[in-house]
Amino acid sequence: MALFAQDALNPGVRKREVFGWAMYDFANSGYTTVVITAVFAAYFVGGIAGKAAWATFAWTAALSVSYAIVMFTMPSLGAYADLRAAKKRLLAWFTIGCVISTAALALAGPGSVALAIVLIIISNTFYSYGESLTAAFLPELARPAALGKVSGWGWGFGYFGGMLSLGLCLGYVIWAQGQGIKAEHFVPVTMIITALLYGAASLATFWLLKERAQPNPAALRQSGFKASLTQLRSTFMQARQFKDFMWLMLCAVFYQGGVAVAITLAAIYAESVIGFKQQETMVLIFVLNLAAAGGAFAWGYLQDHIGHKIALGSTLVGWVLTCVIAAITTTKGGFWWAAAIAGLCMGSSQSAGRAMAGMFAPPKQLAEFYGLWTFAIRLASIIGPLSYGAITWATGGNQRMAIASTSVLFIIGLILLTRVNVQRGRDAALAA
Repeated sequence: MALFAQDALNPGVRKREVFGWAMYDFANSGYTTVVITAVFAAYFVGGIAGKAAWATFAWTAALSVSYAIVMFTMPSLGAYADLRAAKKRLLAWFTIGCVISTAALALAGPGSVALAIVLIIISNTFYSYGESLTAAFLPELARPAALGKVSGWGWGFGYFGGMLSLGLCLGYVIWAQGQGIKAEHFVPVTMIITALLYGAASLATFWLLKERAQPNPAALRQSGFKASLTQLRSTFMQARQFKDFMWLMLCAVFYQGGVAVAITLAAIYAESVIGFKQQETMVLIFVLNLAAAGGAFAWGYLQDHIGHKIALGSTLVGWVLTCVIAAITTTKGGFWWAAAIAGLCMGSSQSAGRAMAGMFAPPKQLAEFYGLWTFAIRLASIIGPLSYGAITWATGGNQRMAIASTSVLFIIGLILLTRVNVQRGRDAALAA
C-alpha cells in the first residue's frame, strides 16, 4: 500500500490539492515555533521586560487576550464561512494580517512592553483564525476512515516548516552572535525571516486548494453577520444531539491547556530553570519539532488503525510523563528526555484531536464546528499558560511547581475522554 494512497481522499480530490492544504501547516508553523516558542517568548521576558517578576505572567496574559478574542469571534466567523462558502477568502485575509503583524514585531525592543503586547495579540489572533479555517478543509479532503492519517500528513509536514523557519533564524543568530551583535538587534531580523517564509509558503495553499463548499442561498439574502449568528444559535440549541462533540471540546479544554504550556513556555523554562543558552534553546526546539513531525505522521496511521479515542488517550499519558520528568530533572540531559517525549506527544495529540473533531462535524457545517473546536482550544490556551504564569508568580518564581501542576490538566483530559463515544458522535454528525 502506498504511503500517500489516493484512496485516503474523497472522490474528486487530487494529491496536489492535499499538498496545497498541507502547505498552510508548513507556512504557519514558523510563527508558533519562532515567535511563540523558541525566540520571541524568551526575548520578551529577558530582553523587552528585563526579567521583571511579572514578565512571564505578562506574556501569558497577552496570549490569553488574543485567545479570548478568538474564542468569542471564531464560531460566528466559521458559520459565516460555511454559509457564504468563504473559507478560502477569509483565510487569505487572516494570513495577510498575521504576516504583517509578525513582521512588525521587529519594531519591539527593550522597554517597549506595550508595543510588543499589542503586536502579539494582533498576530496571534490572526494566526488562530487561519489555523481554524485551514482545519475546516480536512473533512472535505479526506475520507472519514482516513481522517487521522491525512491530518497527520498536514501536521507532520507543518513541523518541517517550523524547522525551516527556525533553522534559518538559528543560522542567522549564530552568525550575529559571532559578530558581537546583541539580541535587541538580531531578534528583530528573525521576525522578518519568519513573516516572509509564512507569506511565501502560504501562496501554494491559495493556488492549489479549492473551495468546495456552496453558498447557502437563504444566507445571501441576509447580512453575513446576522445569518451566521442565526446558524450558530441553531447549533447551540441542538447541542444535545452533538454531545460527543461537546465532551471532546471539554476534554480539549484541559489537555490542550497543557499543550499550550509546552508551546508557549518551553523556551522560558529551559532558559530560566534548566540554564539553556538562547542558541541551545533554539537547537532544543528544532529537535522537538523533528520529533513532533514524526509523531504526527506516524500517529495518524495508527489512529485510523486502533481508533481515535485510544490514539488520543495514549498521547495524554505521554504528556503526564513529560511534565513529571521536566519538574524533577536538574540537568540539561534530563530535560532533553522530557523534550523528546513532548515532541512525540505534541504532534500526535494535536493532529489526533483535529481529526477526531472532523469525525463529529456535520458535512455542511465544517467551518462552524471547527470554529467551536477553536473556541475550546483557545479557552485551553488561556487556562494553561495563565495558570502556569499565576502559579509561578504566586510561588515567587517556582516554575518547577508550575510544570508539575500542568500534569493535572492532562489527567483531567484523559478522564473526560472516557465519556466520548466515537461511533455515536459520527452518527449524529451524519444525521444532521
